[in-house]
Amino acid sequence: MCGGHYREWETPRQLLKVKGETIVERTIRLLRENGVNDIAISTDNQAFAGFGVPLLQHDNSYFARDLNDVDGHWCDAFFPMDDPACYIFGDVVFSPAAIRTIVETETDDIELFGSAKPFPPEYPKKWVEPFAMKVENQEHFRADIERMKQIGHTCWRSPISWDLWALIRGRRIDIDDYVVDYTVINDYTCDIDHRYEIPDLERRITE
Repeated sequence: MCGGHYREWETPRQLLKVKGETIVERTIRLLRENGVNDIAISTDNQAFAGFGVPLLQHDNSYFARDLNDVDGHWCDAFFPMDDPACYIFGDVVFSPAAIRTIVETETDDIELFGSAKPFPPEYPKKWVEPFAMKVENQEHFRADIERMKQIGHTCWRSPISWDLWALIRGRRIDIDDYVVDYTVINDYTCDIDHRYEIPDLERRITE
């Protein structure tokens, strides 16, 4: 998932390099190493051509000036699919173990992947991060997205993954101590919010 635009990024942050490899290249490589070859990039940006996988191009008007000042809707990032799919967040730097967990985990509906408290020492963030959503039942997933759009104005920020997770699980959301049943990945896997995070993350990568 490599759509949307953010004011502070001149180029998409999924194209930032970590240990000499762009984030999206790293994810594609790790998926292939785990036997996954049915890979596509969901984007509205031609900058992602040339990675050896198809582009699923669609309009995504999401533009973030800051946390509470956005255009468009984050949930439009999920390319409409009829078949089961795994939506992997394009700005996340995954460990090999994290990708292996996502590939091997089975679901008959919707499975969510992310970090959870208590965090291990190698985890660089101080908050929960979402990593991926594995969807077997696209009908349920699309219905959840539409419901999220309808209630989005009640959220304290433009609805993002935490809100959609809470809606899917039918739980109330608590940002400071988030509790939702999903597959926990607790290592250095995390997204990149700022360029200055990269050197610290590279020091944490052990493979």
